[in-house]
Amino acid sequence: MSLIISNKGWVVIPAELRKKYNLLPGTEVVIVDYGGVLAIIPALKNPIKQGRGLLKGLPSLTQDLLKERAHERSREEGRIK
Repeated sequence: MSLIISNKGWVVIPAELRKKYNLLPGTEVVIVDYGGVLAIIPALKNPIKQGRGLLKGLPSLTQDLLKERAHERSREEGRIK
């Protein structure tokens, strides 16, 4: 499917795609440049709430940082004595 950009830079999203992705008048979208590919993505209404749990099951960065700090602290204490 190809679209034409107007003199004002407007692009009309075809009705079938607006219906499919529930893009109603006033819906906020984000244009993302993926290195030569443009994507139109519906903006998240509450990005913090919707992103919660996204990294669930992955190693905890906080735990890794606390372990590293403890290791550094014990190393420094060894030098001071």
